[in-house]
Amino acid sequence: MFRCFAGNIVSFTDYLAPLPTFYSIYKKKSTEGFQSVPYVVGLFRAMLWIYYAFLKPDTTLLITINSVGCFFQTVYLCYYLFYAPRRARIQTAKLLALLVVMGFGSIILLTQLLSTGKTRARIVGWIGLVLSLCVFVAPLAIVRQVILTKSVEYMPFLPSFFLTLSAIMWFFYGFLRKDYNVAIPNILGFFFGILQMVLYLIYKNAKKAVEQKLPEIQNQVMVLEEHKLPELQEQVIEVVKLSALVRPEIVSVISVDSSS
Repeated sequence: MFRCFAGNIVSFTDYLAPLPTFYSIYKKKSTEGFQSVPYVVGLFRAMLWIYYAFLKPDTTLLITINSVGCFFQTVYLCYYLFYAPRRARIQTAKLLALLVVMGFGSIILLTQLLSTGKTRARIVGWIGLVLSLCVFVAPLAIVRQVILTKSVEYMPFLPSFFLTLSAIMWFFYGFLRKDYNVAIPNILGFFFGILQMVLYLIYKNAKKAVEQKLPEIQNQVMVLEEHKLPELQEQVIEVVKLSALVRPEIVSVISVDSSS
């Protein structure tokens, strides 16, 4: 019971982790490169686990934390839609219709019609397991972007930290209750959380280092341009003189420019 309560506390802080991201969106009045996919999938996942918890005995705390999750993900999505450009709003609306309305509605309808009792809970549990695995694999796209750009701008540290901590708590909760639908996905969540934190520590200062070297690089370019400019001017004049063999009128232009 204590571990589940601790898991709820950690999961609650996990839901608060995106607040710095949305504060940044508020200051810039733009969603920039941030995506709505994690929040749509997070809402769908929380709704699915609530449904699963209603099918299992003694899962009150599982219901409460995912209800909190539904609330926060809904708030984040409303905030995102307010500041997102038109194209991002349309994409988010389509994703909400596909997952939250059609997807979740179909799961409830089919499981109610085609299964009963423990079989229904088992089916929903397997769906939740697969979805959780997809949720933990999804950050691979961000990980790839971080490695390619050597920038952690769109991968804040706090969500990765609380993802890892939450995965540890919910793994032990599922393991001790022998509910492997909850335990198994959190093994993957733990490893991906660790991976994201390691990448953050590796690349967190990369952008600052580039910004610090930028004035030095610009000065070097200016020096090279100053040394190369006379040589380039001579080469241009030689080319123009050669072309004057074909078009003699160019010679007069060169003479006028030289005298001026």
